[in-house]
Amino acid sequence: MKTLDFFAGHSVFSLDEATEALAPDGGHYGTLNRLKYHLRTGRLKPVSRGIYAVVPLAASIDQFQPDPILVAAVVQPEGVFSHHSALELLGVAHSMWRQCTLYVAQRRRPLVLKGAAVSFMEHPACVRSRGRQLGVRKIERQGRLLLATGPERTLVEGFHRPSLAGGAEELVRSASGFTTLDLDLLEKVLKRYDIANLWAATGWFLERFQKTFHVPEKVLSGMEKRRPRSKQYLERDRRGGILAKRWNLILPKEVFDLEEPDER
Repeated sequence: MKTLDFFAGHSVFSLDEATEALAPDGGHYGTLNRLKYHLRTGRLKPVSRGIYAVVPLAASIDQFQPDPILVAAVVQPEGVFSHHSALELLGVAHSMWRQCTLYVAQRRRPLVLKGAAVSFMEHPACVRSRGRQLGVRKIERQGRLLLATGPERTLVEGFHRPSLAGGAEELVRSASGFTTLDLDLLEKVLKRYDIANLWAATGWFLERFQKTFHVPEKVLSGMEKRRPRSKQYLERDRRGGILAKRWNLILPKEVFDLEEPDER
């Protein structure tokens, strides 16, 4: 394959990927020789050890920053993007966020990029031994097929760790933009975690956007039975907020300002 043709289909790539396409007989040494010219001219930018990004023709190499999600996908091809990264991949993220998160088989050091960071987290304990693919879907991004948690799991895990979703307000505002929610799958995810606060937070969200997601009252009643027995904060280390009485859950005030649209 010609080098520029490879660049056209791989905006971020690893040395191994380039070797397989450009110089399988020459190995890494042969590949590096083919890449050196483009590194010198500023067409390529080293991102991390063995990872490169193609600099767009109109961009300055000093100003150009590669997509952290694509960088993470090259570093960990089997990783599952989660939290705010999943919201972004699902096309509903309300705000841009330069913190990328994904689940991997074994936790590793964060990758610090200029203006961004990538966190590699172990799969949650409740799905680690079985069910890692629960609520996971494939999403295409710039020609690369990625794995990400779908709307149902992203919602639950966002309530579990709001800080990784950009905060509770960002999560609720973004998740309200989902086209649909599979209520049966949502229940499966909640049962796997089996945490009262998550049943309550998800129930509150479904009640808040009941018309949007066509949620039957019997689904809300079932979730209400699993709510905390006493008043709890969604985020234990945060004080202040408003009590959602039906759910025995104290949520940040700002999420109550988000209204369900009249029409979807």
